[in-house]
Amino acid sequence: EVQLVESGGGLVQPGGSLRLSCVASGLTFDDYTMSWVRQAPGKGLEWVSTITWNGAITAYAESLKARFTISRDNAKNTLYLQMNSLKSEDTAVYYCASSWYGHEYDSWGQGAQVTVSS
Repeated sequence: EVQLVESGGGLVQPGGSLRLSCVASGLTFDDYTMSWVRQAPGKGLEWVSTITWNGAITAYAESLKARFTISRDNAKNTLYLQMNSLKSEDTAVYYCASSWYGHEYDSWGQGAQVTVSS
């Protein structure tokens, strides 16, 4: 009964910012490493960022680390992705995904559409 529900996507102009949220239910949230993965139109899945159970370790795709920040609030069972200085190439569907103790992805959100366009 694990459910991951994303919100915060939308249309933004180049240079703008968005914050995505992913609310988890049906799991013990701090047993899970959490990640963001995106899929641009016509492209395959691209890993964006990962955060460990207590937020002590974060990792980003090299091209994104200067602009994106992953965080989590375990008391709220919520994962976040702050995206700044957005570019047209950031246009994609963004998925949150859970990994029990950092193992393979076991659950996925429905995806949040982010469109960066003027």
